[in-house]
Amino acid sequence: MMRPNLFYADLKDSYLFFHISQKVQAYRQRHPDAHLYRMGIGDVSRPLCGAVIQALHEAVDDQASSERFHGYMPECGAPFLRAAVAEHYRRRGICLSDEEVFVSSGASDELGDILDLFDRDSSALIMEPAYPAYVDANVMSGHRIIHLPSGMDNGFVPEPCPEAAADVIYLCSPNNPTGAVFTRAQLEQWVRFANENGSVILFDAAYEAFIEDESLPRSIYEIEGARTCAIEICSLSKTAGFTGTRLGYTVIPRELVRCGMSLNGMWVRNRTTKTNGVSYILQKGGAAVFTDEGQRQIRENIQYYKENARLLTQALDEIGIWYCGGKNSPYLWLQCPDGRGSWEFFDYLLEEIQVIGTPGEGFGACGRGYFRFSTFGSREDTEEAARRLVRLLK
Repeated sequence: MMRPNLFYADLKDSYLFFHISQKVQAYRQRHPDAHLYRMGIGDVSRPLCGAVIQALHEAVDDQASSERFHGYMPECGAPFLRAAVAEHYRRRGICLSDEEVFVSSGASDELGDILDLFDRDSSALIMEPAYPAYVDANVMSGHRIIHLPSGMDNGFVPEPCPEAAADVIYLCSPNNPTGAVFTRAQLEQWVRFANENGSVILFDAAYEAFIEDESLPRSIYEIEGARTCAIEICSLSKTAGFTGTRLGYTVIPRELVRCGMSLNGMWVRNRTTKTNGVSYILQKGGAAVFTDEGQRQIRENIQYYKENARLLTQALDEIGIWYCGGKNSPYLWLQCPDGRGSWEFFDYLLEEIQVIGTPGEGFGACGRGYFRFSTFGSREDTEEAARRLVRLLK
């Protein structure tokens, strides 16, 4: 008899966002005419910028021409896009070769696929609160998970400790869900810790473009020693609106070696075996993001979301609720008022003012009593949600 992957039996019954959607659907059935103010799941509301749309149209036209048609793409990414990403890093003072950049179908996919590089007996350190997919992907892979708690006392940015010595270390900055950002000194501690213990850091930089404080690192490769211990996983979803278009990239330095094996070379072997590459059309659109005009246009969209964050933080300040995030992140992480539980607060906001957020408890035990707001909604909905929050909670 076929033996399935029994680790799936260790997964929680309901994935966080699926559970939220069920609650919202039940509310819609009772109130079909209600307008809901969605400040929960981090899906963007602004369209792709003009430079990307033009490039996508040109790429579609290429596919209609026998002279410019593209079939299978290189599995690790089109040379023009790998070069554009590497140059983007070099302009920020980070030296990468094109061959250290791998094009992916998005950070979420890559965060799961990358676990192929690690032995099944590996351990994974996950800081809580955490993006649920970190935990679930490692459960599916049979990895031993070490949970590192964080809270108000350390600004939801924990420091290394002896108990944190794991084969794989997840760092996310700006963090999802808390919006907290690692300082340069804090990242230096983790890089030193990883190199001393032979760990590999998976650095989730999906929201790096939202960092406006120039003293804060946007890439782990700004830290000396990171090239021998870190893989950086990036996304164009929130940076450039590719949530429905699916494109990202991963950086694996050639110096990253374990047990005499190059993780860069291993990933080349993995991608050339398991994928046929990302489509030419999407990669042409992605390359436009890294042009001067593309960068200017996506910054306009990012500023739109950051203004949404300002509106929400202004409301929370007026109410007097503790929160972190918002300035260098598209997420706000707040303490539920009046001692309410996370799911209790979710139900309260939905029923009373039709505002949807994300219960902190869904991000792990350390999220109990906390709540996350996303700033990716429309300006009109964000303004009204802010007004309703003040009216209800002040």
